[in-house]
Amino acid sequence: MHTIERLERLKDVAERAGYTVRQEWLGGVAGGACQFAGRKWIFLDLSLSVIEQLEQMADALQNDPAVAALSVAGSSRKQAPLRRAA
Repeated sequence: MHTIERLERLKDVAERAGYTVRQEWLGGVAGGACQFAGRKWIFLDLSLSVIEQLEQMADALQNDPAVAALSVAGSSRKQAPLRRAA
């Protein structure tokens, strides 16, 4: 899978976990996850390379329990048909 596809998948995961993802030109100064006004945000710095943006997104999502819950739910769905067939 290409880096851009991975970044798009992580954006989708972030949005399903309740984040609003903004892509802004931040000049390499800032970016990442924050929360304000009762909403979760991820700011991706467009001045960074796609690989660095991917790392920024992964770092932002790494410790979020909502993302972990999505991962567990996705794993269960994948395994459920195997259990029923056995």
